Amino acid sequence: MTDHSVTPQANPTTAEVLAANAALLADNQQMTDLLATLQNNDEGKKDKKQAANEAHEEHQSESNAKTGETPPKIEQRQSSPFSKEIMDFEMPKNFTLPMTLAPYKGIEDPKVHVTKFESMMFFNSDSDPILCRSFPTFLDGASLLWFSNLPRGSISNFDEFAKLFINHFAASKIYVRDSDYLSTIKQGQHKSLKDYMTRFTVAAMEIPNLNPEVQLHAIKSGLRPRKFQEAIAVAKPKTLEEFRDKATGQIEIEELREA
Repeated sequence: MTDHSVTPQANPTTAEVLAANAALLADNQQMTDLLATLQNNDEGKKDKKQAANEAHEEHQSESNAKTGETPPKIEQRQSSPFSKEIMDFEMPKNFTLPMTLAPYKGIEDPKVHVTKFESMMFFNSDSDPILCRSFPTFLDGASLLWFSNLPRGSISNFDEFAKLFINHFAASKIYVRDSDYLSTIKQGQHKSLKDYMTRFTVAAMEIPNLNPEVQLHAIKSGLRPRKFQEAIAVAKPKTLEEFRDKATGQIEIEELREA
């Protein structure tokens, strides 16, 4: 006869139950701590970075307070090609920058531009900081871009600044018109004498060191063959002033006719 009896299982003791509960509680606490750590991980990184920045700023402030130094203007120094001495110079409170000089755009004689600038700044000619910091005001276009790309702190006086400027734009001299250009200006068949005189005068002003005799010959040669040209040929004005006096009279006659 087969024995169907089952072997009874041993009941857990009180000590084992307490140990199991303790282990479960420990696991739960560990999981809670892990979740809290993950949740605050990003905020912790931000706080550490902010704390580091604040500590650096506090240390820098304490260092400046001890040495009595003023914190440097980093952005200004990084973009300026002037030396520290030039940038630290305190401009006079009563200094006024003359604005009679047209900005240089890169298509004229750079030496002429520097000469005009120095003449305009005559009363400050002995102050390199004033000259250096004033000169960029009269730059525009390609020349202003050139200035902004100069190495940081590479300029310490105006002489080297002017030399760099003249050498860089030396090739621009080829764009400067000479006296031969005046021979191409003619009075059109249907243009007034006033219009011709205006165009000629503007062109002559752009030519450096223009000889007055050359200018007089060119302006007479550009007249159209009519009565006024014949009158000039007969009168033979020897100076520009004499020619302009006669031209002014003729312009008044033409305007009176038009009226």
